[in-house]
Amino acid sequence: MQPTASPIHAAVAEDFAAVNRTIQAQLASRVPLVETIGNYITESGGKRLRPLLVLLAARSLGYQGDRHIPLATLIEFMHTSTLLHDDVVDESHMRRGKATANDAWGNAPSVLVGDFLYSRSFQMMVELGSMEVMRILSGATCTIAEGEVLQLTNVGNPDVDEAAYFETIQGKTAMLFEAASHTGAIIAGATPEQETALQHYGRYLGLAFQLIDDLLDYQGDAEAMGKNVGDDLAEGKPTLPLIQAMAAGSAEQAEVIRQAIRQGGLERLDEVLSIVEATGALDYTRARAEEMAALALAQLDVLPESPYRDSMALLARLAVERKN
Repeated sequence: MQPTASPIHAAVAEDFAAVNRTIQAQLASRVPLVETIGNYITESGGKRLRPLLVLLAARSLGYQGDRHIPLATLIEFMHTSTLLHDDVVDESHMRRGKATANDAWGNAPSVLVGDFLYSRSFQMMVELGSMEVMRILSGATCTIAEGEVLQLTNVGNPDVDEAAYFETIQGKTAMLFEAASHTGAIIAGATPEQETALQHYGRYLGLAFQLIDDLLDYQGDAEAMGKNVGDDLAEGKPTLPLIQAMAAGSAEQAEVIRQAIRQGGLERLDEVLSIVEATGALDYTRARAEEMAALALAQLDVLPESPYRDSMALLARLAVERKN
């Protein structure tokens, strides 16, 4: 199943189709299980926002070549490999409404196919032939890994504050959004001002996206999200709704959340949901997401008017309006 067509994809529909074809071609392996798991995860209905950012960033600057296609593909492979690894680390059983690869095939094959996709992405990066793109993406992979380790070390820690939370999501989520729009600008020959603006656009968009993800864990619909409400709490993750609820609530409310984070599990989910709602923590989280989306929109002022810029503006707005 290919990602659903939408207004944000319309401006680059042909490019997007080319990326999908390249994904299939680059999944080819002499080991059948690599292709099986690779196809399973890449065809699982994701939005493919990161490759979309590459295409829109490049085209918004008038790029007429074809190097943005392999660049978008390799960034999707980088993202997919992190999903495979994350699901093993988090012991997840569901993603996008279907069984995770580790649930279907086991942890070892999932980790190893994730390694294959990472390796394939660097192989494609070399073939692209841009040292600047390699510098940005190799740095991004280190930052993403650090963000994931930071999140892991914070599991069960109720003392994580908002600054530490933003440091984590900047690494584990926003970094690849940022790298996607940044490298799209690079291959299009952006001016220094445009390059910086598109880099920051991706960063703020990624932060907005993750903030809404974390909000939906306490407000979302399990069927629409493709995962269960309360998954973050079950894993003991101190995300912004919980951090803000502890800051804004009474001492008794804060202690309930502190214990829930330390213990993990869902025994106190209903109580935590009530506190998160009563303290305005969800409204606060949404406001921070809207702030990030507004910062992303502001970066687009340096771009000429085009359907591509319009799609990037729409993407920033949809990031905070989405339900899944």
